[in-house]
Amino acid sequence: MKRLLQKEVLRLIGLALLGAILGAFWGQAALGAACVLTLLLAQHVWQLLRMAHWLQNPDDTPPEARRLWGDIFDGIYHYQRRQKTAKQQLSQLLERIQDSSQALRDGIVMIDHNGDLEWWNQAAEQMLGLSANSDRGQPITYLLRNPKFVDYYEQQNYLDPLMMPSHLNEERMLEYHITLFGKNERLLLIRDCTKMQRLERMRQDFVANVSHELRTPLTVLAGYLETFSDYADELPARWQRGLKLMSEQSARMEHLVSELLTLSRLETSEFKAEAEPIDITQLLTCISNDALALSGHKHKIQLEVNKLLQLRGNINELRSAFSNLVFNAVKYTPEGSTITLSWYYDNAGAHLTVQDNGQGIDGKHLKFLTQRFYRVDDSRSSQTGGTGLGLAIVKHVLLRHQGRLEISSTVGQGSCFTCHFPASLMCLTPSQS
Repeated sequence: MKRLLQKEVLRLIGLALLGAILGAFWGQAALGAACVLTLLLAQHVWQLLRMAHWLQNPDDTPPEARRLWGDIFDGIYHYQRRQKTAKQQLSQLLERIQDSSQALRDGIVMIDHNGDLEWWNQAAEQMLGLSANSDRGQPITYLLRNPKFVDYYEQQNYLDPLMMPSHLNEERMLEYHITLFGKNERLLLIRDCTKMQRLERMRQDFVANVSHELRTPLTVLAGYLETFSDYADELPARWQRGLKLMSEQSARMEHLVSELLTLSRLETSEFKAEAEPIDITQLLTCISNDALALSGHKHKIQLEVNKLLQLRGNINELRSAFSNLVFNAVKYTPEGSTITLSWYYDNAGAHLTVQDNGQGIDGKHLKFLTQRFYRVDDSRSSQTGGTGLGLAIVKHVLLRHQGRLEISSTVGQGSCFTCHFPASLMCLTPSQS
């Protein structure tokens, strides 16, 4: 293009000189050059008009021209073809994306930066009862007015999905998950979890019913075993050993059933916090005394607590969660180990830490510890009578108190279990606050 411009400039200069030479025969050299330049200007204006007409009608054949204008027309024509091809490809891709989105069973809703509905697929239309004629451009909170959804939408904490009944059919359970993108735009994903919710309810009912039904025969069995144990000295030696094993396994089964019922109750019942703040210091003191009795005073338990810091919650559930953590530290650390209980607060809320200097846990196990019946070492759990439900109970208790459990451990150095509670549940005595 640069060379073409140079040639065109030289051509203009050459023609202007030619016009000046011709005009010199009549003594009008300047007039001759001006006439030539005027003709050239007229030619360029004509080419500009042709180009403007073509650009207004891009489907027409490009104008024919030579030299600079020919290259300009050809360049524009090829650029138009590339743009048209790219536009067709983008249009086809957009159609494919829309078709695939329409085929999804999960609902998809696009929300603009103002919070208004911009686009949705057929599944979302059916789940939410949307209408393209009346709902497009409407705020999402006008259609989903449930306070839970409004809080979830406005708080912009979208790490976990929101599950709640459909506003069209309360028997239908929907899961909402929002993702931020672009300039404060949102993508709302909706999934029908009704079947999964029913299956989960069936599992909970099954566990609760089986655990409840097992209680009676286990109580009868334990009662007879206790009676037989009173006359164990009169039995043969091999029977005495069998009687002892049956008593131990019966007690273990009773403990398992009790924890299953506790876990089932935590999953199904509604949370009720105590009206009065709980004295966590007193609660931890009682738990530490029970832990020392469990270990036969073979462990050392240290309390580092803020005596003025209290917590609103369910004392029975918190006692169950804290006891599980402390008793686990006693069971799974060697004799002579030190267990430290810390109760403190900071800007993030209140925290309880149970730390030991035992053998620790391999990092690959940490993310599975709160799963039901998960055991790091089956042989060690059988020796200590563990059920694999303790940390699952702790997790559910903390979830009911809007808290979370954090686990850190290093093999050979010990483990640290931290319960984090939100500042909204925290309560300080007047002298501290």
